[in-house]
Amino acid sequence: MDIADIATTEFIEVDVGTRMGKVRSMFEDGNPKGIIVTNDGDYEGVISEREILQSHVEDDAKVAALTKPSRSTPSPKVDRQEDVRETARVLVESNAKVAPVFENGDLWGVITDDAILEAVLENLDALTVEDIYTADPVTVTEDDGVGKAINLLREHGISRLPVMNENGYLSGVVTTHDIADFVIRENHTTTTGDRVGDSDRLLDVPIYDIMTSPVETTTLDTTAEVAVETMLDNDYAGLMVTPEDDDRVVIGVITKTDVLRALTFTEEEHMDVQITNISMLDTITREGIVESIEDVVDKYQDMQVMHAHVRFKEHQERLRGTPLVQCQIRLRTNKGQVAGTGEGYGSENAFRVALDKLERNVLELKGVTSDEEYRGQLLRKLNEL
Repeated sequence: MDIADIATTEFIEVDVGTRMGKVRSMFEDGNPKGIIVTNDGDYEGVISEREILQSHVEDDAKVAALTKPSRSTPSPKVDRQEDVRETARVLVESNAKVAPVFENGDLWGVITDDAILEAVLENLDALTVEDIYTADPVTVTEDDGVGKAINLLREHGISRLPVMNENGYLSGVVTTHDIADFVIRENHTTTTGDRVGDSDRLLDVPIYDIMTSPVETTTLDTTAEVAVETMLDNDYAGLMVTPEDDDRVVIGVITKTDVLRALTFTEEEHMDVQITNISMLDTITREGIVESIEDVVDKYQDMQVMHAHVRFKEHQERLRGTPLVQCQIRLRTNKGQVAGTGEGYGSENAFRVALDKLERNVLELKGVTSDEEYRGQLLRKLNEL
C-alpha cells in the first residue's frame, strides 16, 4: 500500500514572515499536528507544537527564526507514491507527526500519523500492547513544577509523562500539548508590565494544575488495534499501560509512535533499527550503526532482537564547533528491554559511548553470556509476534 489515497491536500500553511505569536495561536485554536512553512510559495519546513514549546523565540519574531537550519531539524519529505511502511519509518526517525508530500517535485499535501494508523488499523489485531509498548516510563509528581516536566520531556525526547500522587499511584498525565496550551493561554492574559518574572512563575506552577485526569489506560494483553482505536476516537497520542488488576499502577506507555515503529518491523535476516533525529548523523552512517549493534548482539547466545531504537539529542555545548550529543540505544529482545546511553562531541562519539554501555548492560541481562562460537547465528527473523 502506498500513501496516494491517504495523504491529504488540506493543511495549514504560513509564510516565513508570519509572527510567532500568530503561529502559537494557531496551535491553540486548531490543535494541528504541524504547520507547513513556505517562502514565497516554496516549501520551507514544518513547525510542530513540540518545537514551539521548546523554542525561546519571542512572539514578535518571525517564523523564519524557527525554521533556520541551525534552529530546527529538517522535516522529512515523502513522495505521494511512497510505501506506507517507509513513510512510517520516515515519521518515526524524524520524530514527526506530519510530513509534506510531494508530487513531481512540487508540494502536494501532507501525510499524518493518524492517516497511516487508520489505513492499517484492521491489520493491528495480530499485535498486543505488550509487543510494542515502552516499559518503565519517566514520571512526575503532582507537586513537581511545569519547568521540571519540560526538562524531562526534552531530555528523554518524549511527549507525555504519567503523574503520580503522594501514594505513588497514577492520578493524571501531562503532555507537551497540555504545557503548550497552558503557556500560550497564560501569555495571552498578561500585559507587558506583568511579564517581569512571568516565565519563572509559569515554570513553578504545579503539574497538578494543568494535568489531564482521569487517565485513559490499557493493559498488556489488549490488541494494538483496540489501543489505536481508543487513541484515535479520543484524540490521544498515547495511553498509560497498567496491570489488569490495578489501573492505579503504571508499568508503561504506548503511543502512536510505538505503533508506527512496529509497522516498520520486517521479516528479513537483518537488524531492524529506527533512528530518531537521523539528520544529526555526521561521520557515521545508518549502515554503520546497524552493523555495530549487530556485532554486539551476535556475541551473546540466546539473544534475539526484535527491534532496536537509536535516539540522538543535541546539547548547546560545543567543542571547536562540534555539538555535545546524547545517544540512547534501546533494544527490544526476547530477554526483555535493554538500553545504553552515552554522550560525546559529535554523533559518532556519542554512539560509541552508548554502544559500550549497551554491551555491558546486555552482558548483565538475565545471565546472558558471551560465546564467540555462535557469532552470526543468533539473530532470528524479526516480527515473530
